Amino acid sequence: MSPQEMIEKALDLSTADDVVVIADESSSANLRFAGNTLTTNGVTRSTRLTVISVAGRGVGVVSRSAVRPEQLAGIVAEADHAAEDAAPAEDARPLVEGTRSADWDDPAEPTSIGVFGAFAPALGEAFAAAEAGGRRLYGFAEHIVTTTYVGTSAGTRLRHTQPTGRLELNAKSADMKRSAWTGVATRDFTDVDVAALDASLARRLEWSKRRIDLPAGRYETLLPPSAVADLMIYMYWTAGARDAMEGRTVFAKPGGGTRVGESLARLPVRLYSDPAAAGAECAPFVVAHSSGRQSSVFDNGLPLAPTDWISGGALSGLIQTRHSAELTGLPVTPAVDNLLMEGPGGGRSLEEMIASTERGLLLTCLWYIREVDPQSLLVTGLTRDGVYLVENGEVVGEVNNFRFNESPVDLLGRLTEVGAAVRTLPREWNDYFTRTVMPPVRVPDFNMSTVSQAS
Repeated sequence: MSPQEMIEKALDLSTADDVVVIADESSSANLRFAGNTLTTNGVTRSTRLTVISVAGRGVGVVSRSAVRPEQLAGIVAEADHAAEDAAPAEDARPLVEGTRSADWDDPAEPTSIGVFGAFAPALGEAFAAAEAGGRRLYGFAEHIVTTTYVGTSAGTRLRHTQPTGRLELNAKSADMKRSAWTGVATRDFTDVDVAALDASLARRLEWSKRRIDLPAGRYETLLPPSAVADLMIYMYWTAGARDAMEGRTVFAKPGGGTRVGESLARLPVRLYSDPAAAGAECAPFVVAHSSGRQSSVFDNGLPLAPTDWISGGALSGLIQTRHSAELTGLPVTPAVDNLLMEGPGGGRSLEEMIASTERGLLLTCLWYIREVDPQSLLVTGLTRDGVYLVENGEVVGEVNNFRFNESPVDLLGRLTEVGAAVRTLPREWNDYFTRTVMPPVRVPDFNMSTVSQAS
């Protein structure tokens, strides 16, 4: 039975007042490698069916993997009964009026190991180059394609296919004492330049031949796009309008309300989402398998549009459901599955920013990011796989790792330069969020709170 047929059958079987059925068909292909050798590869497939029943204002949600046709009636009945027994849902609203995707009837689009057709030979050439240069390459490449179908009793029939690719590449010196990391996000691996990535890792390993120990303190620091992505994603995840309205987050206004309209950045930066952003395309409608403080099952199928979260340096939007928008009086701005940031005038490349640095630190990436204080959004974490000292426009060596303490919101207010935005892969959050376009930034006083022994 096709996903569309499962949805139609589930809608027919339900006795609830309203029903939303979501079918997700996913396939993945991966390559893993270590020590300049391919170690494993594989392909997997999975399916998930979610039935959301509404009885009055009560909601019942049942989600199952690999559902067989003969199991469908039981799953629908379970959701219907759960809705009848549920307390009234505060976010209950009429379902979104029905729209239909032109490709609704199309089958799911699987991936295969063939997605690596051009990438795999290039990776083999990088292995040979690394071997000749005394380096060892480790990492993995993964491609996932998920086709999502959303059908509702209000007539909605929407379909979206989401390809997600990522490559993480780590180079180590022959004695395993020096390490460098890079990563890229891609939709299909045709745009991944493995040779260029390996060359950048080789350059960083050369930088790290000279070791310089530095104490904790505040340093002028260049954050590359990957590190900026990790910080901005975490800020985005905490930017719920309801939490701000209730005084729970850094986006709460003292005395009540939200900080929407308030200036956050000293430079006119823009942080935004756009379902149609080139290279970072994502679902153009809401897909909500459950309700939470930033999502509502009643919003399934709601169209998504380009949304500014920060515009001209000022907070211009927070993540909203239709329910929370009624509470806050702000526009309905649901979460979108990509995030982009840009500064004024396009900005310089990271290499150009390095060349204009008198003395400062250059990071590779951040990891183990954890929240310390939600009221200020203070987070802590560690640097990893290369922190370099820049003097007079040149990288002069690698320094020790640090633990940092910073608030992404406070950081925005201290930026002195925003570079050219590029597609990037966050290091910490790429299991959950890969579609980012971020600039490198210059911070005059990044807080390296303690020296870390992590390598």
